[in-house]
Amino acid sequence: MGTTKKTAAGAVATALGVLALTACGTGSGDTADGVKSRTVTLVSHDSFAASDAVLKAFTEETGYTVKVLKSGDAVEAVNKAVLTKGAPQGDVFFGVDNTTLSRALDNGLFEPYEAKGLDRVDEAVQLDKGRHRVTPVDYGDICVNYDKKYFADRKLAPPRTFDDLAEPAYRNLLVVENPERSSPGLGFLLGTAAAYGDGGASGSGGGGWQGYWKKLKDNGVKVVDSWEIAYNQEFSGSAGGRKAKADRPLVVSYASSPPVEVLYGDPKPAEAPTGVAEGTCYRQIEFAGLLEGAGNPEGGKALLDFMVGKKFQEDMPLNMFVHPVAKDAKLPELFTRHGVVIDEPLTMAPEKIAENRDQWIQTWSSLVLK
Repeated sequence: MGTTKKTAAGAVATALGVLALTACGTGSGDTADGVKSRTVTLVSHDSFAASDAVLKAFTEETGYTVKVLKSGDAVEAVNKAVLTKGAPQGDVFFGVDNTTLSRALDNGLFEPYEAKGLDRVDEAVQLDKGRHRVTPVDYGDICVNYDKKYFADRKLAPPRTFDDLAEPAYRNLLVVENPERSSPGLGFLLGTAAAYGDGGASGSGGGGWQGYWKKLKDNGVKVVDSWEIAYNQEFSGSAGGRKAKADRPLVVSYASSPPVEVLYGDPKPAEAPTGVAEGTCYRQIEFAGLLEGAGNPEGGKALLDFMVGKKFQEDMPLNMFVHPVAKDAKLPELFTRHGVVIDEPLTMAPEKIAENRDQWIQTWSSLVLK
């Protein structure tokens, strides 16, 4: 979740003051005197968040201390990992998702490792089950969120589907993220491709997702580089957006974003001020993997085991606002009460994403940004 996932967690990470130590290199592997390092470095997107208590529990159980190196949005973080292949900045990478998975695997970023506890994880999210180059950690649904007050004040029904977003009633109301830079933005693009099909690179008229995006452009869609900008600066329904007097009441975010506005509201509202357009949702699955050439592979393996364990899995919902993949992990009441469960999200086979992603992004840029 972008980030992800993923998410509404970008604001959450800041609010929690989560451990986020940056460094040049990993600080892992052997020390100068040959003693094995007790630090394991986790490279991640900016939306990674975990409670201090859970990170401390990992140290108590394994003897390893976690250092977190954040590398931008999920797409940007994967690109950086590809550029540092063979000399990774850390031991474990978290935040590659089903939209960017093939890029990571095709570039050989990860060393295979079958994490302990995978028997508790739904096989539907184990997209690399045969080879175990990545370990599923969480999932979420990328959806358009709306500002309830904006639509109530105008007695205008909020949009529910992709088709609705292109209607004149919603002109100049939607802000989205650039799929070349943002994981939620890429997920939203793939959602439109899953919904409308591929009209071909020249389909800028009425065909496929290309024709749909032409309609969105004509209807005043605004494009920004990241989820952080879209949600916290441009979206009128978020706490940051209200403070900035934002004027876009529709944003690409997550089905699990509304609980964020409740948890961090001041004063805390009884109900979430934001809603979800349930007909616009695309399922995102996030993974972690042991980086090829990791300085501390044993520490990395221990961290992967821990990330699918119950403590970490139950810590995620109110830190990164994503769903755990472990079937025995319980969700907190605030998350279930104010979040939205999407029973039939749009999906796309990883092979189809791999075959089309780069060309689709290029075509999207030509249609929407020029």
